[in-house]
Amino acid sequence: MTINDVAKVLNGKILFKEEGRDRHVGAVVASDLMSDVLLVDADDMLLLTSLASDQALRTAQIVGAMGVVVHNDKPLPATMQDVARRLGISLVTAPYAKYESCVRIHAAIERDKRGETL
Repeated sequence: MTINDVAKVLNGKILFKEEGRDRHVGAVVASDLMSDVLLVDADDMLLLTSLASDQALRTAQIVGAMGVVVHNDKPLPATMQDVARRLGISLVTAPYAKYESCVRIHAAIERDKRGETL
């Protein structure tokens, strides 16, 4: 599952997409507490959060995340897209609550494992 697939599954909008390669989601972490995210050791993590701030992207960079999804159609600060671009981290907004997004992404990953279309 790539960031394009994530945006499609979540009816989301890609605000910035990392250039050069389509990284695949290795793990999904849903949290608004960036201190908890810092404890996760997973490759190509996708961070799901309701925290609409540059701090979410900076934390994502520290843990090597491949992307950040901000939920609940929260308005993002103008700086957030610039920070995503500078750090090379894909940024998506989604209309759903974090829980609903987790359910949708899990179902999509299971379909992908079975070889079904996302």
